Amino acid sequence: MSVTGRVREKLMIALRPTRLDVINESELHAGHRNSPGTGDSHFRILIVSEVFSGKSRIERHRLINDLLKDELAGGIHALALSPLAPGEPLPKG
Repeated sequence: MSVTGRVREKLMIALRPTRLDVINESELHAGHRNSPGTGDSHFRILIVSEVFSGKSRIERHRLINDLLKDELAGGIHALALSPLAPGEPLPKG
């Protein structure tokens, strides 16, 4: 299974999101000094889940980082997160 697939599967099972966008942005960072050049190193994630209700931004990020600890240890270099509870406004851009 691809890194994108593993990330998506772990987040779907653990957080039961109503929306999940996992975007591989590795090609935007190809050739950068710290980029491993694997094609699976930089991701942007937008996730909307009831699990985030009542949690701070830091708690949300820690939860996701814990769920993806194997992927972060094994090659993901950068993770841009937008974890939202239902009803919160989507980020612009």
